[in-house]
Amino acid sequence: MTKYMVDKFMRYVELSDARVAAYVADPAAYVEGWLGAGAGAEGATDDRVLTEAERAAFAARDYAALYALGAHPYLLWHFTEAVHAHEFTPEQGWRELVERYRAGVAPQGVVDYIP
Repeated sequence: MTKYMVDKFMRYVELSDARVAAYVADPAAYVEGWLGAGAGAEGATDDRVLTEAERAAFAARDYAALYALGAHPYLLWHFTEAVHAHEFTPEQGWRELVERYRAGVAPQGVVDYIP
Protein backbone atom coordinates (compact mmCIF):
# COMPACT_ATOMS: atom_id res chain seq x y z
CA MET A 1 0.00 0.00 0.00
CA THR A 2 1.18 3.51 -0.73
CA LYS A 3 -0.33 5.50 2.14
CA TYR A 4 2.06 8.39 1.66
CA MET A 5 0.99 8.87 -1.96
CA VAL A 6 -2.69 8.56 -1.04
CA ASP A 7 -2.25 11.29 1.54
CA LYS A 8 -0.11 13.38 -0.79
CA PHE A 9 -2.71 13.19 -3.57
CA MET A 10 -5.55 14.17 -1.23
CA ARG A 11 -3.62 17.14 0.11
CA TYR A 12 -2.54 18.22 -3.37
CA VAL A 13 -6.12 18.25 -4.65
CA GLU A 14 -7.70 19.75 -1.55
CA LEU A 15 -5.43 22.81 -1.46
CA SER A 16 -6.69 24.26 -4.75
CA ASP A 17 -10.22 25.05 -5.87
CA ALA A 18 -9.13 24.59 -9.49
CA ARG A 19 -7.68 21.13 -8.75
CA VAL A 20 -10.81 20.16 -6.83
CA ALA A 21 -12.97 21.19 -9.79
CA ALA A 22 -10.79 19.28 -12.25
CA TYR A 23 -10.82 16.19 -10.05
CA VAL A 24 -14.61 16.31 -9.55
CA ALA A 25 -15.14 16.73 -13.31
CA ASP A 26 -13.31 13.47 -14.12
CA PRO A 27 -11.74 11.72 -11.13
CA ALA A 28 -10.21 8.79 -13.02
CA ALA A 29 -8.56 10.99 -15.65
CA TYR A 30 -7.33 13.40 -12.99
CA VAL A 31 -5.71 10.58 -11.00
CA GLU A 32 -3.99 9.23 -14.10
CA GLY A 33 -2.78 12.71 -15.05
CA TRP A 34 -1.39 13.27 -11.56
CA LEU A 35 0.38 9.92 -11.59
CA GLY A 36 1.93 10.72 -14.96
CA ALA A 37 3.23 14.08 -13.74
CA GLY A 38 5.68 12.60 -11.23
CA ALA A 39 9.26 13.80 -10.95
CA GLY A 40 8.19 17.26 -12.00
CA ALA A 41 8.41 20.56 -10.19
CA GLU A 42 7.74 18.87 -6.87
CA GLY A 43 11.03 17.01 -6.92
CA ALA A 44 13.09 14.53 -8.82
CA THR A 45 12.29 11.76 -6.32
CA ASP A 46 8.54 12.19 -6.62
CA ASP A 47 7.63 8.58 -7.39
CA ARG A 48 3.89 8.82 -7.83
CA VAL A 49 2.49 5.33 -7.48
CA LEU A 50 -0.94 4.11 -6.37
CA THR A 51 -2.23 0.57 -6.17
CA GLU A 52 -5.16 -0.46 -8.35
CA ALA A 53 -7.41 -0.41 -5.27
CA GLU A 54 -6.31 3.14 -4.45
CA ARG A 55 -6.84 4.28 -8.03
CA ALA A 56 -10.30 2.72 -8.08
CA ALA A 57 -11.23 4.37 -4.77
CA PHE A 58 -10.12 7.78 -6.02
CA ALA A 59 -11.88 7.26 -9.36
CA ALA A 60 -15.12 6.45 -7.51
CA ARG A 61 -14.59 9.20 -4.91
CA ASP A 62 -15.07 6.41 -2.38
CA TYR A 63 -13.98 7.81 0.97
CA ALA A 64 -14.94 4.61 2.82
CA ALA A 65 -12.57 2.58 0.63
CA LEU A 66 -9.81 5.16 1.07
CA TYR A 67 -10.31 5.01 4.83
CA ALA A 68 -10.09 1.22 4.76
CA LEU A 69 -6.90 1.49 2.68
CA GLY A 70 -5.32 3.59 5.41
CA ALA A 71 -5.78 7.18 4.25
CA HIS A 72 -5.00 9.63 7.03
CA PRO A 73 -8.38 10.38 8.68
CA TYR A 74 -7.77 14.11 9.04
CA LEU A 75 -6.67 14.55 5.43
CA LEU A 76 -9.43 12.25 4.20
CA TRP A 77 -12.19 14.29 5.84
CA HIS A 78 -10.91 17.56 4.37
CA PHE A 79 -10.49 15.94 0.96
CA THR A 80 -14.01 14.47 1.15
CA GLU A 81 -15.49 17.78 2.20
CA ALA A 82 -13.70 19.60 -0.64
CA VAL A 83 -14.73 17.19 -3.40
CA HIS A 84 -18.35 16.98 -2.21
CA ALA A 85 -18.80 20.68 -1.38
CA HIS A 86 -20.64 21.30 -4.66
CA GLU A 87 -23.38 18.94 -3.44
CA PHE A 88 -24.57 21.13 -0.58
CA THR A 89 -25.29 24.68 0.46
CA PRO A 90 -24.43 26.21 3.84
CA GLU A 91 -28.06 25.83 4.88
CA GLN A 92 -28.52 22.19 3.92
CA GLY A 93 -26.63 19.12 2.90
CA TRP A 94 -23.40 19.46 4.89
CA ARG A 95 -24.81 17.52 7.84
CA GLU A 96 -25.92 14.80 5.40
CA LEU A 97 -22.36 14.54 4.09
CA VAL A 98 -21.06 14.22 7.64
CA GLU A 99 -23.51 11.41 8.35
CA ARG A 100 -22.74 9.62 5.06
CA TYR A 101 -19.04 9.88 5.84
CA ARG A 102 -19.48 8.51 9.35
CA ALA A 103 -21.62 5.65 8.09
CA GLY A 104 -19.08 4.83 5.39
CA VAL A 105 -16.04 4.74 7.62
CA ALA A 106 -17.59 3.30 10.79
CA PRO A 107 -17.49 -0.36 9.64
CA GLN A 108 -13.70 -0.05 9.31
CA GLY A 109 -13.22 0.75 12.98
CA VAL A 110 -10.41 3.01 14.07
CA VAL A 111 -7.66 2.97 11.47
CA ASP A 112 -4.18 2.24 12.84
CA TYR A 113 -5.51 1.75 16.35
CA ILE A 114 -2.88 0.29 18.62
CA PRO A 115 -4.37 -1.18 21.82
